[in-house]
Amino acid sequence: MSTLDLELLRTFIAVVDHHSFAEAGTHLARTQSSVTQHMQRLEQQVGVSLFEKRGRQKQLTEPGLQLLRHARQMLSLNDDALNSLRESSLSGVLRIGSPHDIADTILPPILSHIARSAPRLRLEIDVGRSPFLMDDLHRGKVDMVISTRSDPNLEGFALRTSPVWWICSAQYIHSPSEPLPLILVDEPSIYRRYALEALERANIPWRQAYLASNLIGIKAATRAGLGVTPRSMEMLGPDMRVLGETDGLPRLPDVTYYLWIRPNTANPIARKAYDLIRGSQGL
Repeated sequence: MSTLDLELLRTFIAVVDHHSFAEAGTHLARTQSSVTQHMQRLEQQVGVSLFEKRGRQKQLTEPGLQLLRHARQMLSLNDDALNSLRESSLSGVLRIGSPHDIADTILPPILSHIARSAPRLRLEIDVGRSPFLMDDLHRGKVDMVISTRSDPNLEGFALRTSPVWWICSAQYIHSPSEPLPLILVDEPSIYRRYALEALERANIPWRQAYLASNLIGIKAATRAGLGVTPRSMEMLGPDMRVLGETDGLPRLPDVTYYLWIRPNTANPIARKAYDLIRGSQGL
């Protein structure tokens, strides 16, 4: 039985993630013809077509979708094995700050990757509000932070961009003719700013129905049906729904979650862990 070439699988994943052979080539520092040759060789190895043309776009075939799942797992195991050997001496304490809203979405894969690659490292997690976590990072209370905020004095990269929605309880009844009852977190808050600016531009009246100091309070008020809250898609639960333009509400800007560290961090573990996570993102 032949063995799949991991380099071909890496190119295959890049093509899927970047939606074109040309963009995949740019990401991998290869020519488009080199990417095409890689895909031809991979299809020869597996004996099936991985892409099919639909209009002007190339879409994955069913075998292509199956291979994609296996390819991601194989490359993850390969990269974890290499990183584990390289970082086997990495030990100590790494303090990570994370906002509440992504503590069970973006954060767990990051923690899992660090734990697999550096099993001797002890992780300490501080879950709180994004602006306060950024202050903690500057003061050295944490070593790295996931945050929607930007800071030119820090070093970071984007982890994910998420849409921001108007979220309410599944049982909430929206009345466009009445001022919008808002569930807001107290300042400073990027979601509060996005919501109020969008409503002002659209000349939509609103009232503050509930004010909370953290996401736990926001979720409780939303589930209780007290009003509508502007949050990223990560907060949406099965007992909630989304209001949008068809309900008379304006579109809200997306938010990007970044991983930040101090450029001259005194903790060498933070730099190594940061590079480890950045490498896992293909950056």
